[in-house]
Amino acid sequence: QLQLVESGGGLVQPGGSLKLSCGTSEDSLPLEYYNVGWFRQAPGKEREGVACISNTGGTTNYPDSVKGRFTISRDNAKNTASLRMHSLKSEDTAVYYCAAVPAVQPDCIMSSSEYDFWGQGTQVTVSS
Repeated sequence: QLQLVESGGGLVQPGGSLKLSCGTSEDSLPLEYYNVGWFRQAPGKEREGVACISNTGGTTNYPDSVKGRFTISRDNAKNTASLRMHSLKSEDTAVYYCAAVPAVQPDCIMSSSEYDFWGQGTQVTVSS
């Protein structure tokens, strides 16, 4: 089993930066066995993927809406994954979720239906 916990959300001004972190509970399997994705959901909108990373960290994917502004990374020794967000816009406001799926393939997919384990979410608000 895998339990994920996000942290690092908050209020930031447009153009600002924020780092989100995703950790695991002590009784979880090591995160190195999983591909990890970050997703977000704004009020009235569908959940969308904003980044994913393979279990080795060798592959990352981003949608065009965040490419060049968001960076996903992971530290398997610490069982953590992070999402660094720069040049934030008001449209980035959403609840952000960390998710994981067993790494049965070397690539990662940004489809929420592919992920088995989810964190509780952390609110990111971009506003002046």
